[in-house]
Amino acid sequence: MGGIFGICSKTDCITDLYYGTDYHSHLGTKYGGLAVEDNGRFKRSIHNIESDYFRSKFGSDLSRLKGNKGIGVISDTDPQPLVIVSHLGKFAIVTVGKINNLDFLIKEGFRNKTPFFESGRGEISQTGLIASIINHENSFKEGIEKVQEVIEGSCSLILLTEKGIYAARDKLGRTPLIIGKKEGSYSVTFETCAFPNLGFEIEKYLGPGEIVFMTSESYEQIKEPGDKMQICSFLWVYYGYPSSSYEDINVEFVRYNCGAALAKNDTNENIKIDIVAGIPDSGTGHAHGYANERNLPNQRPFVKYTPTWPRSFMPQNQEMRNLVAKMKLIPIKKLIGGKSILFCEDSIVRGTQLQDTVKLLFDYGALGVHMRPACPPLICGCKFLNFSRSRSELDLAGRMAIKELDGDDEKDLNEYSKSDSEKNIAMVEKIKQRLKLTTLKYQRLNDLVKAIGLPKEKLCTYCWDGVE
Repeated sequence: MGGIFGICSKTDCITDLYYGTDYHSHLGTKYGGLAVEDNGRFKRSIHNIESDYFRSKFGSDLSRLKGNKGIGVISDTDPQPLVIVSHLGKFAIVTVGKINNLDFLIKEGFRNKTPFFESGRGEISQTGLIASIINHENSFKEGIEKVQEVIEGSCSLILLTEKGIYAARDKLGRTPLIIGKKEGSYSVTFETCAFPNLGFEIEKYLGPGEIVFMTSESYEQIKEPGDKMQICSFLWVYYGYPSSSYEDINVEFVRYNCGAALAKNDTNENIKIDIVAGIPDSGTGHAHGYANERNLPNQRPFVKYTPTWPRSFMPQNQEMRNLVAKMKLIPIKKLIGGKSILFCEDSIVRGTQLQDTVKLLFDYGALGVHMRPACPPLICGCKFLNFSRSRSELDLAGRMAIKELDGDDEKDLNEYSKSDSEKNIAMVEKIKQRLKLTTLKYQRLNDLVKAIGLPKEKLCTYCWDGVE
C-alpha cells in the first residue's frame, strides 16, 4: 500500500519528518524517500528498503537534509519523492494509491507529446504521471483536481512547494489523510500513530477529495470534500497500525470489537477451547476481544521475532515470503502440546503460510486448531490499494475453493459472499479442509461493518462482496 507524511515548521523539520515517515514503515514494501525545501532549494533522498529498514537507510542522510518544510513516503509502487521544475514553479510530490487506467493516461499523454519518468524497475512512474497531469493545468489546485477527476482507482498525495504544502485525499477517501498541529508546526499524515511521540494533536480528518494548503502558521481548505466516501475497511482489519485512527475511529478498538463479534457468534458452538491466541501481530487485538467476550485464557503459543525479519508480504518472491513467514514466528511447545487452540487472524488471503502453521501446531501436539478470521472470505482481488500480493485473484483461498466447487464459472460470486448461504458454507468447508483446520468460522460482513462503526455505504468492502 504505502504511506505519506508532510510537515511545515518554523524551525528545521528534518527530525520530525524522519520519524514521522518512519512511523509508516509497516505499510511499505519497496522504497522510502524524503524531500525538503530550504529557501528555494530542494533536496531529496530515496532508498530501496526491501532488504533493510527505513531508519537504517536514512539515518546518515539527515545531516544534509535541512529545511523548514518536507515530505516523506514509504512506497510500494515507484521511487519517490519526485522533484519537478515546471511553469507552476518547483515542487516535490509523493503519492499513495493505485492507478487502474495507467495505460490509457499514458496514451493520452503521448498524444499531447508529454514525456514520462521511468521508475527503477523499467515501468512508467505512477507519481511521475500524476505530476505530469498537474503540470498541464494553470495552478496546483487545478492540477490536483484534474488528478482526482481522471484517475480510476485511488490517489492521495502531498505536494511540497516553496510557499507551503498541498495535501489532497483520494476523491473517494479510500486512503486517509489527517492534519496535526503543535506549537510552531503543522503536519499531514496517513497514519495518526506518527503524531503522539512527535507532540502533534489531531486537528482535522480530511474528507474524500478534500484539498488543503498548509504552512507552519495554519492551513486552509481550497476544495471542499465530496459527499461519497469509500474508505478501505481493511485499514482497520489489518493494514493500519493499532494506535492509529481513521475517521476518528481507532484501529485497536475496531479489532477488539471484531474479536468480540466472532466470539458472540461462537457461543452456541459445542467446542472445547483451552486457549485463545492471535496470529501476531495484527491478530492480537482480535484475539483480545474474542477471549474477553468468552472469558477464555488469552495466551501466546507463537511469538514474533522482530529484530531482523521483515513482514512476510514484503519479498516479491513467494518462496522467500514463505521462508520469512516461517522464520519470524517462533512456537512455544509448552503452550501448544495437549491444547485445543483457537486462533484469531486478520484474514486468510492465499492460506499458504497458514497451512504450514497449522501443520506445525499439530506436529507440536495440538489437539485442535480452530481459526476465526476477523473478516469474511476474500473473493475479489483489491482494485484500489495494491492490498494483496497475489498475482491473480484466482490465487485467493476463497476463489480456489469456488473453482473446486464450480469450475471456472464465476457467475455465482454474489451467492458465495452471503454469510451462511449454501454456497458460502460449501466454500468455507473447502478452505477448512485444504488448511486441515479443526473448525473454521469467518466474520460476517454486517458484524465487521458494525465493529467499525461507519455506515456500509461509506466503506469499501469490494474484496469480500464485489460491491464497488
